[in-house]
Amino acid sequence: MSQTLQARYHRAPTPLGRWPAALDAVPESTPQAHPALTPHVLALDDDPSVRQLVHDYLAENELRVTVVASGAEFDQVMARETIDLVVLDVRLQGEDGLQIARRLRETSTIPILMLTGRAEEADRVMGLELGADDYLTKPFSPRELLARIRALLRRARAQATVADAIAKVRAYRFGGWELNIGLRRLRTAQGRVVELTNGEFSLLAAFVSSPQRVLSRDQLLDLSRLHNAEVYDRSIDVQILRLRRKIEVDPAQPQFIKTERGVGYVFAASVELVS
Repeated sequence: MSQTLQARYHRAPTPLGRWPAALDAVPESTPQAHPALTPHVLALDDDPSVRQLVHDYLAENELRVTVVASGAEFDQVMARETIDLVVLDVRLQGEDGLQIARRLRETSTIPILMLTGRAEEADRVMGLELGADDYLTKPFSPRELLARIRALLRRARAQATVADAIAKVRAYRFGGWELNIGLRRLRTAQGRVVELTNGEFSLLAAFVSSPQRVLSRDQLLDLSRLHNAEVYDRSIDVQILRLRRKIEVDPAQPQFIKTERGVGYVFAASVELVS
């Protein structure tokens, strides 16, 4: 997201309602005020009416918009533009939205909003597990689409700020323990290394970077992704249980990771930053 604040390639808007076949003429609209600071949304849908709706409504609401009809066009735009958020239809001819989301998540943390059919629960679950940040069912309200996009962009900006702060920290110390971020290593006060899975490491890093703060499961997911976690909502409680068994004297009476019933969890220990 930090690239959003950099000067970016800008073309004049194409008149609305004209949908050329060539990718070079894919309609793009940019508000006139501060174009370099305007978030750029890339939407992929093979339904011309949906592309028109998404393009027109988002462009009218101060977003830069590019719409494409295929995975090939999507890849070309991603290669030449700085994109801040992607809207992907799940059901596409050829490579579907789930496959594209999987490819995108392997190389980028860009926010992904999936569009799914009302009865396609399996697609929604799969999309979220592949790393999509949110989903919207068809038919959808343009107003709700805009609200969800704005929420994801705000979240991404906040994550970028936290990521910048985390990048300056070499390790965290708490209660005699030391979590080294660069080495992804946890040591006891006696210097013994405690093995952590990727998910356990990312959750612990999320906790120690926000001590004394109640974190919901959604917030833990967001913070964990900053450390390349493969953590999903349904497994957070299980991984926290396993983490407690490794760092708590008595996991049944935790002193570090405490449960705030109905809200989430809080890391109750004091944390020292080592830069």
